[in-house]
Formats: sequence, C-alpha cells, structure tokens
Amino acid sequence: MSDVKNNLHCGIIVSYKCNAACRHCMFACSPERSSDYLSPETAERICVLLRGKGIRSLHISGGEPFLDFDKMVDVIKVIRKTGISIEYVETNAFWAEDERRVKEYLRILEQAGADRLLISLDPFHAEYVPIGLPLRLVEICENVNFKYILWKREFKTMLADVNQNKIHSRIELEQLISPQYILETAKMYGLDKAGRAFNILNEYTTLKPVNEIVAKSHSCRNLLKVGALHVDLYERYLVTGCPDISLPLIEAIEGIPKGRYSVFEALSSNGAAGLLKYAQGLGFEPDTEYSSSCALCFNIRLWLSENHNCPELDPVHHKAVLSHYC
Repeated sequence: MSDVKNNLHCGIIVSYKCNAACRHCMFACSPERSSDYLSPETAERICVLLRGKGIRSLHISGGEPFLDFDKMVDVIKVIRKTGISIEYVETNAFWAEDERRVKEYLRILEQAGADRLLISLDPFHAEYVPIGLPLRLVEICENVNFKYILWKREFKTMLADVNQNKIHSRIELEQLISPQYILETAKMYGLDKAGRAFNILNEYTTLKPVNEIVAKSHSCRNLLKVGALHVDLYERYLVTGCPDISLPLIEAIEGIPKGRYSVFEALSSNGAAGLLKYAQGLGFEPDTEYSSSCALCFNIRLWLSENHNCPELDPVHHKAVLSHYC
C-alpha cells in the first residue's frame, strides 16, 4: 500500500460541527454534527506522526473552528510545541459582529502561534452567514495588520448586489446573482464530487447508463498519494475526494494491513468497477443510470455502510452528505 509521504499540504479537522451546512462542504459539516472537538492530547499524537513524515506546517479546519475558541487555542499551542507551524485557521466569520471581541481573538491567536486566517466568502456561505461579517473581519484584520486570505476574493464581484446584513435563500440568490449560481460557484471553486458537493454533481450532470460508466471506470491507485491530506479529530486519515473513506492515520503512514479494508482495496485496484463487482457479490443492485462513476461509487459505499460492516466507511458522513441540500 502507498503512504502519505508525498502529501504537500495538510489540514486538521478540529470538529465536524458548524453553524453552516454549505452545499459544497467537503466534510458535510452542519449544526447537527457532533460537538466533539480535537483534544490537545490527540493533536499531539497526530503532529508527532506527521512530523515523522516530514510535514512541518498545517492548517486548522472544520466544521467551524471558532465554535469553541478556547479549545481551538489549546490545540494551536500544542501544535506549535511539536514544531509544526500553522499556515492559517479557516473560518466563516460568524463571530465577527463585535469589533472588540474580534481584536481580542486576533491578539490571542497571534500569541498562541497562529497569525493568519482563511476567511470564507462565497454564495454558499451567504446562505448561512451574512456576507458583511467576513468583509468586516477582513477590514479589522487590515486595521490591526493581521494576515488573512479571503477565499475566494473573486466572489466579491458575484455578491455585489447581495444585502450584506442578512442571510439569503437559494431562491433569493438565484434572483440576485443568477439562476445558475450554484453551478457557477462550483465551477469557480473547481468542485465536482467531494462531500456535499456530490449533490451539485448529481443536479447538473446528465445521467448515463451504468454499463457505460463502468466501462470507462479507472482504478484509484493513488488514494493516499495526493497533493493534500486531511486528518480529523478521531486520528483518521480522510481520503481526498472520498472523505467518507477513512483509515487510522498510523496505518496510512506506517502501512495498511492487506485484507483489512475491502472497499479501499477494491477502489485502489479497479476503481468503481472493482467496487461494484465486490458489492454485487454481497447483494448490491445498481440503478440503471448515474451521473458519473463517482456517483455510482458513492451509491455503492452508502449501501455498504448501511448493510455491511466496512470499517473504512463512515455512515454518519453519508447521512450528512444527503442532508441540507435542496
């Protein structure tokens, strides 16, 4: 099995809970997800493993890390003590209403060892957070010389006619931006299949016969050799593009025991076609049409997680992917 040594960019998911449930969320976060938060002890173990593979920096992700500011600061301090630097902390800026509190948070973050934010701004977040808040956070960061990345800056133009002081429904955004704003936003992000964005793929892609999809299926040999990796608060390595597939981080780093993860091995060897063959042997019956091989694969993994014990699959993630999209 391959390992994570070729990963260049690393993120730690401190919690799956979020005040938003964005259409494109890779990890299908929402207010309904568990409030579990990464502990300092777990953070230290993760960082020791990552440093052993040469990783010297990471970013803090979620969920929304700022839902528990004190716990986030504790985690940052532990990460910095292990010798790993913090590239940035992601946030949707829901907490940026009070300028005094914002400045205090930024001061504490900088002292703890995190000196940059990645601030989300896009139509999907605008359904949950008034766009005035991330813009206000940007303004305050500039005033106090705190570094930030506005992700993505290009969306400021798309959101120019949107009321900054309220959240907006899909119908409102279709009227204010474009009837196709969901697809246009996804294209600007380069989104296709990961997490809740799976629903965007299904909504805007023409269905094809399953036999045609299987014939064009290819192996997924590089499930662990990607340009970026994410590790969650439960010490799991999440497969990029298929984050409902997770493996213990220590196994992803030190070697995956052969025969332990049938779904992972089927995909690694023969892609969706291999997984379909494996699932059919267990009683799975595919639909006649799918939007893509990834949609077929997700459907199979959903069925397997509901009907068989597959330790690498996360049924909670599957449920969250299929929620909050309408």
